[in-house]
Amino acid sequence: MAAETNLIMKADLARAREIDFTYRFGESIKKLMEALGVTRKIPKQAGTMLKAYKATGTLQDGNVAEGELIPLSKYVTEPVEFEEITLKKWRKATSAEAIIEKGYNQAVVMTKDAMLKDIQKGIRKDFFDFIATGKGTAKGATFQATLAQAWGQLQVLFEDDEIQSVYFMNPLDVADYLATANISLQNAFGMTYVKDFLGLGTVIFNSSVPKGKIFATAADNLVLYYIPVNGADLQEAFSFTSDATGLIGIHETPDYTNMTASDTVVSGIVLFAERIDGVVVGTIGAGE
Repeated sequence: MAAETNLIMKADLARAREIDFTYRFGESIKKLMEALGVTRKIPKQAGTMLKAYKATGTLQDGNVAEGELIPLSKYVTEPVEFEEITLKKWRKATSAEAIIEKGYNQAVVMTKDAMLKDIQKGIRKDFFDFIATGKGTAKGATFQATLAQAWGQLQVLFEDDEIQSVYFMNPLDVADYLATANISLQNAFGMTYVKDFLGLGTVIFNSSVPKGKIFATAADNLVLYYIPVNGADLQEAFSFTSDATGLIGIHETPDYTNMTASDTVVSGIVLFAERIDGVVVGTIGAGE
């Protein structure tokens, strides 16, 4: 007898697990982008490279006598190339014996959740390693003084723009202050943040930031560049479950040749600052 119409089958549940995995990742990074104020999310197109252009030139003196020829101001655009993005790949396999001993939820689902957290941690580490190379500097005796100095440096660096400042700190540098302050903490992508901290902007707290350091930049200076796993011609060759953004993809399949349940995950995400000279690295305890 044929199976009843609309019966929930084993394959349907596997698909649901994949959707949940990608949805949680997508929602988590979406919250982070909202917290950072990042509005530029650029998907990589097959066969292209990401470039930005900066305009440089000289404005001539505008004091021109009556009847004289107005001198030309000349500006040129120069390309700024970024490091090419790479597609990262991970795989996890669980043996039939492990499933029998620990149960499916512990052996497969819980380990998949741990894998997701480690992928997020790797993206955070790459970002903080990059932003630590910022060219601007600031220093202060306390974290409040260093934040204020970093804010001042940003106003100078982006004096022609209206900016929203974003700061990154180690939570140990501000733990004593937060213990007595009436502040609401929020979480996104494994990081804790506070909006309008001390009236200076959004502050992200994460242990990936070295203790005693503060990284600061403008929200508009941050760019999310990614390989859409549901695009970039990947869908022509591979079948991954992804959310609408395509930030991450997963494929779950049993391997009967060695009796394992395999998960393959792919993602290519880079969060970077377009202007590295627009990133300020502050040092706490350095004094004036």
